[in-house]
Amino acid sequence: MTSTTLHIVLRAPARKPALIAGFTAPQGFGDATLRDRREDAIELLGGIPDPGVLPADQLAAATARVLARPGVPALQYSRTEGISPLREWIAAREGVPVERIIITNGGFHGLSLGIQAVVERGDLVAVDNPIFPLFLRGLQLSGADTLPVRVGPNGLDVEELADRLRNGARPAALYTVPDFHNPSQGRLPAEARGELVRLAEQYGFVILADNPYRELWYTDGPESVEAFNTSDHVIHINTFTKTLGPGLRLGWLVAPEHLAQDLVALRSRQDSHSSTLVQAVVGDMLLTEPELFDATLGRARELYRTRAAALANALEREAPGAFDITVPGGGLFLWPRLRDESIDADRLAAAASAEGIEYQRGSFFASGPGTDAARHLRLAFGDVAVPRLEEAAERLGRALRKQ
Repeated sequence: MTSTTLHIVLRAPARKPALIAGFTAPQGFGDATLRDRREDAIELLGGIPDPGVLPADQLAAATARVLARPGVPALQYSRTEGISPLREWIAAREGVPVERIIITNGGFHGLSLGIQAVVERGDLVAVDNPIFPLFLRGLQLSGADTLPVRVGPNGLDVEELADRLRNGARPAALYTVPDFHNPSQGRLPAEARGELVRLAEQYGFVILADNPYRELWYTDGPESVEAFNTSDHVIHINTFTKTLGPGLRLGWLVAPEHLAQDLVALRSRQDSHSSTLVQAVVGDMLLTEPELFDATLGRARELYRTRAAALANALEREAPGAFDITVPGGGLFLWPRLRDESIDADRLAAAASAEGIEYQRGSFFASGPGTDAARHLRLAFGDVAVPRLEEAAERLGRALRKQ
C-alpha cells in the first residue's frame, strides 16, 4: 500500500435501525433471547470459558505482588500501546517485533480500532457469511457496505472471494475468523491463508483476522499464523478473553508496521490506554510462571474436547439422524444442521425454549444470502458440564419430536 490514512469516525451515520447496508438484524439480535427464561433453563448461548480452567489463584497472587511494589506503578497512567513486559511476552509468542503489538480492551476493541483505521465512510468491506454479528455493529459507525463471502468447513471461501475480486469488487477491508470460526467452527488451511494474503496484497485491502479461539485447538494442533503476521495487509487481532478470562478485558493487535503509529494515535484520542493494573497483573503472572499459560491451555483444551464430543454424542442419541454434526477440532461451539427441511427452525427454537434449552439460531449469524445458516443451531458448551449438556440434548430431542 502506498499510503495510509488515519480515519476517525466522530459520529454515527444517519441511518435507520438496520445495522448496515445489506444487513438486516435477525429477530432477537443483541438480546440473545426468544422468550421469558425458565428458572431451570440450560443456556448454550455464549462462548464463555469454564471458570474451572481460568487461573484465578495465580491472578490473585500476581495482583498481590504488583500492588506490593514500591510506589505502586500499576495504579498510574501508562503508555497508549501498553506496558513493555506484557507487550514483549506477546511479541515473542507472535514472532514479531514488540513495536507491532498494541494492547486493547479485549478483542472487540481491537476490531473497532481496525475498522476506524482502515475503513472510510461508505467503503465496501468483505465479511464472513455466516458471521460473528457484533462485528457488524462495529462496522455500523463507518457507514460501510458489506460483501458477504461464504464460510464453510475450511473457513472463508477464498475462491469465491477471488471470483468477486476478478469481477470488480474492491473492498477496503475483509473480516474473517480464521481459527474455529464463530459460528461454523471452520478453520482456514495454511495454503488458503497464504492465498488470502496474496489477494489482499494484489487488490489493496486490509485483512482483519479475528482470532480469539486460536489457542483452543484440541485435535490437530495450532495452525500457523505466519502468513498473517508477516504481511503489511493484515491486522491480526487476539484476546485473553477465552484463555484467561473475559472480565480482564485484555487483548492485542499485531499491527502492520505502516499502520502501528496510526493505530496508537487513534487510541490516544479515545481511552488513552488499557488498565495499567490489569496489564501489570497479567504480565507479572505470565513472566513469573513461564509454563502457566500453556498449562492453562492444556487443561482447557482437554475439557472442551470432552464437552464437544459429549454434546455431539448426546444429540445423536436423543435425536438420532436429526442433525448433520461435525465435532470441531477446537473452539467452544457445535454447529449442527437440521436434516429435515420440513422442520421450521424458529418454531423449533421456541419449542426448545419451552423445554428449557436456550441456544442461538443459525439465522442470527447470516450476513447475506447464499448460506444455509438458518438450518443450523449454534450450541455453546464452554461453561456447561457434561451432565447438563446431556440433559440439554434430551430436552432438544423432546422439542424435535413435537415438531
